[in-house]
Amino acid sequence: MAKKYTYAAGRRRSAVARVRLLRGKEKSQVNNISIEKYFPGEVMKASWTKPFELTETVGKYYVTVRVVGGGKNGQLDATVHGIAKAFNVLKPEKYREPLKKAGLLTRDPRVKERRKVGTGGKARRQKQSPKR
Repeated sequence: MAKKYTYAAGRRRSAVARVRLLRGKEKSQVNNISIEKYFPGEVMKASWTKPFELTETVGKYYVTVRVVGGGKNGQLDATVHGIAKAFNVLKPEKYREPLKKAGLLTRDPRVKERRKVGTGGKARRQKQSPKR
């Protein structure tokens, strides 16, 4: 029998995380690797546990995530965004307000600016003009 889950997609720059939120005490996984190994370190752990702490569901839910594109930090932000959106789909009346106040439901729109023609390899740099 298939397990019931809540689905949401999180995005950041070019990273896309497809998140499944499940009830239970199993270990969370990202791309079939333990989330602690995929996102190592205390700073990253604090980031991906934030949605669970805000909704007071630590140990009650776990996630399985498929994340593609971007670098590790973009993938981490996409995963956090996806987890927050999944909680919002699950119980919006209970979880929306704390997640919204923490800014976790908002997609971060900042991406690298494209290089313009005639700027010498950078997005905004202008070529030096001669003085005389």
